[in-house]
Amino acid sequence: MAKSYVQTTHYSRRAFLGASASSAFAFTFLPSRVFGANERLQVAGIGVGGKGKSDFDATSSHGDVVAACDVDARRLDVALRKHPNAHRYSDYREMLEKFGDKIDALNVSTPDHHHAPAAMRAMEQGIHVYVQKPLSHTVWEARQMRLLAEKNNICTQMGNQGTAENGLRAGAEFVQQGGLGKVKDVHVWTNRPVWPQAPGVTERFKETPPIPEHIDWESFIGPAPMRPYHPNYTPFKWRGWWDYGTGALGDMACH
Repeated sequence: MAKSYVQTTHYSRRAFLGASASSAFAFTFLPSRVFGANERLQVAGIGVGGKGKSDFDATSSHGDVVAACDVDARRLDVALRKHPNAHRYSDYREMLEKFGDKIDALNVSTPDHHHAPAAMRAMEQGIHVYVQKPLSHTVWEARQMRLLAEKNNICTQMGNQGTAENGLRAGAEFVQQGGLGKVKDVHVWTNRPVWPQAPGVTERFKETPPIPEHIDWESFIGPAPMRPYHPNYTPFKWRGWWDYGTGALGDMACH
């Protein structure tokens, strides 16, 4: 029997299918385990390609990288070049089950539909989490994450490299202090989407190319409905499909 992607004590797979930079890790952790005098934090990453690569690299300045997980073995190879002794996994359920008691904190930089399942599994084990934006795939998931973090006294942060930079923070403070006078209108725009999505895409791909050997497709799908592999799903382009992402609005409105 396949392992569940979600904790049944908090939410089920059925509920999921129905509802569902440099500043990375720049906050103080309160580890649940007792530390020795010279002991460093034990950190890990789930999703270590793309934005996850920069988040993962940033974690190394806050502790020892002991484990990493990615469905793409090639990206995992690249991420672990500087951490040859770290344990590697393609399924974060296995990583947390076998190695979770040795991890103090981790970053989650997966496709959006994995954010809540991965983070909540970690929080169940007392692991502090840094989760890339958007925090979750649905509002309901975000509420469950908040409740669990409060229950287990977990230190959390959502990754948003834009608002974490000093320049933007200084600009926000300037506006808040009245530097521009009374703000009546705010105009915001984005170049997204830069990937295929509706209305340009109106149907699923008919081609069913073979799954590359370096891709763990079942782990990529996770709690989403099973579909045939296609290179226009991963990497990066999953953002345009609700099964895995939240489109241009979910990807950019967080900023």
